[in-house]
Amino acid sequence: MIVLKLGGEVVQGPHMPAIAADVAEMRAAGTPVVIVHGGGPQATDLQKRLGQTPNIVGGRRVTDQDTLDVMKMIVAGKVNVDLCASLVAAGAKPVGLHGASACAIRATRRPPKVVSGGGPDPVDFGFVGDVTGIDRDLLSLLLGGGYVPVLACLGADAQGGVFNINADAVANQVAILLDARALVLVTDVPGVLRDVSDPSSRIGRLTVADGKRAIEEGVVTKGMIPKLEESFAAIGQGVKAVHVVGRIARGDLARAVAEPGSVGTVLVP
Repeated sequence: MIVLKLGGEVVQGPHMPAIAADVAEMRAAGTPVVIVHGGGPQATDLQKRLGQTPNIVGGRRVTDQDTLDVMKMIVAGKVNVDLCASLVAAGAKPVGLHGASACAIRATRRPPKVVSGGGPDPVDFGFVGDVTGIDRDLLSLLLGGGYVPVLACLGADAQGGVFNINADAVANQVAILLDARALVLVTDVPGVLRDVSDPSSRIGRLTVADGKRAIEEGVVTKGMIPKLEESFAAIGQGVKAVHVVGRIARGDLARAVAEPGSVGTVLVP
């Protein structure tokens, strides 16, 4: 079982055909694959076109009602459809889902909390959720039929509430709850970098302690902060390793799992 997380920038980027081909090949070889995706760049673009001002605190999107409507349209709509279409073109059998699809991703609203990069005071993120569970039976049914579940990063509760959730957080929880063999986070950068302007400064292997130090020292900034923090939390709950990869070529997904650190950055306890 492999859980693959794709950022919105990846879905609309030039490497999507290679990723889709790798997924189709792994699935054809008998490896179950679950995909979780975000849609940050697409959501920001639509917000601006609608006259909204995106509010990002510590790499996390504050979600009022108007922003939640945008996330529904973009994440569960355009990005999910585009991603599934790419997978179909590669020969896979994707099924698009979101949190309200039979409560595939159960969630509860996040209380105000202090976050890295957000200052000393608790931040109220609005309609942002934390994952409380997944529908294992639904995912197992799809995987058993040879399908690739494609989960948009929206959660839902039994009362019909819908919440925006950081896609890395969703992917980490799915990996934990499904006891995945590997969790691979695909971004638009080639891994964790010592210098964001220099792709050759890629860090092949990063421990939790070193990662936290990199955040404190400002080496890691913006959207990479929640990505690492969610990954550290997943490792603390039993995930053996998390792979952060990007700008990948054909075959890199399988190589990242088989040869940790050879592609991107592998995060370890």
